[in-house]
Amino acid sequence: MKIVVIGGTGLIGSKTVERLRKKGHQVLAASPNGGVNTITGEGLAEALAGAQVVVDLANSPSFEDKAVLEFFETSGRNLLAADKAAGVKHHIALSIVGAERLPKSGYMRAKMAQEKLIRNSGIPFTIVHSTQFFEFLGGIAQSGTVGDVTTVSSAYFQPIASDDVADIMADVALSQPVNGVIEIAGPVPVRMSDLVAQFLKATNDPRKVNADPHADYFGTELDDRSLVPGDHPRIGAKRFEDWFGASLQRH
Repeated sequence: MKIVVIGGTGLIGSKTVERLRKKGHQVLAASPNGGVNTITGEGLAEALAGAQVVVDLANSPSFEDKAVLEFFETSGRNLLAADKAAGVKHHIALSIVGAERLPKSGYMRAKMAQEKLIRNSGIPFTIVHSTQFFEFLGGIAQSGTVGDVTTVSSAYFQPIASDDVADIMADVALSQPVNGVIEIAGPVPVRMSDLVAQFLKATNDPRKVNADPHADYFGTELDDRSLVPGDHPRIGAKRFEDWFGASLQRH
């Protein structure tokens, strides 16, 4: 089967491509550097020719409200039009658990706009809502840092390892469209501030964590339900300790 992975050279994309190729599929890792650009439309028709499945893992280079909305709307429209022209049978996109609950966040609004385009496209689809990746912990700490203190939301979240996300994305690519949403999450809910503190300690980072229920997260305040999945998510295998140990071995 020919599968096109948009954003196929990124964190999740490269791992998903590797898994699908190991299963014997013809997989194109599409990215602007490789001549496939969902914003300009360059190379899309050629990339999608003969493809049965498209997995959209592209992310906006800018997280500024207007830019991120323009990215996901333009990319979504161009990609879905190319899907239709190529006769793609299954369109898959990676989105975020709780995006619909956080309308104050420009990034979350942009992801919801992307999802709406997919739902209205008439193409069979699966939208995967993932929780945050363990790989984001450093960025979360950095975004709240002033001096030697980082202020982080004390709300619960349920982060997942990128390897587990890629396992599930590859599985979804080889499954029938659900024409709805699948939620995926890590094994345990934990307070964001607690896990960031654990991460900083594990990496010998001297910064202190200030746990604040009102701390900003991508332009919005969180509560304990904001980023936690519903009743029946697919659960990744790796806990923080497993992920951290494996990432230490890789470096």
